[in-house]
Amino acid sequence: MNKTTDKEIISLILDDATANQGFRLLVAQNQEQLYWQIRKMVLVHDDADDVLQNVFIKIFRGIKNFNGDSKLSTWMFRIAHNESITFLNRRANKMQLSSQELQDHLIEKLEADVYFTSDEIELALKKALYQLPDRQRQIFNLRYYDDLMFKEIAEILDLTEGAVKSTYHIAAKKVKKYLKED
Repeated sequence: MNKTTDKEIISLILDDATANQGFRLLVAQNQEQLYWQIRKMVLVHDDADDVLQNVFIKIFRGIKNFNGDSKLSTWMFRIAHNESITFLNRRANKMQLSSQELQDHLIEKLEADVYFTSDEIELALKKALYQLPDRQRQIFNLRYYDDLMFKEIAEILDLTEGAVKSTYHIAAKKVKKYLKED
């Protein structure tokens, strides 16, 4: 089966007669990638599912306003990124934790998560990433795991390409140092 293009999906969604079909296609083609982007930020499967559901609600409500200035995937990544940050901030406030305390709590939950089937190396990398400031971790995740170009990351995070490159290289050095010490 051929992948439906973004343009075709948007056309289907904007036509009332085919809106549901178009949105189902959009979800089918993007759900897994968005899930993993969210999961890298919130770490826990159930939390990632909740955030993903909110992301698709926002996409559904806002798709008619998508103006095509960026790729559809970049626009959806930005929504997922923002929803993940909102979720983490709410969680920290609700638990009355600092950002670092929440990160420590999430690492503990990750180690106990039945859906986390990775090995010790991957867990060590996750721990290293959670030692980074939020922005560095976000940029590292988008570049390392999602293999996005610096330009795309800059669009998603509303930063300059130079700032993204610099932040990524600083983050990579910190991760390397943490892994050597661990």
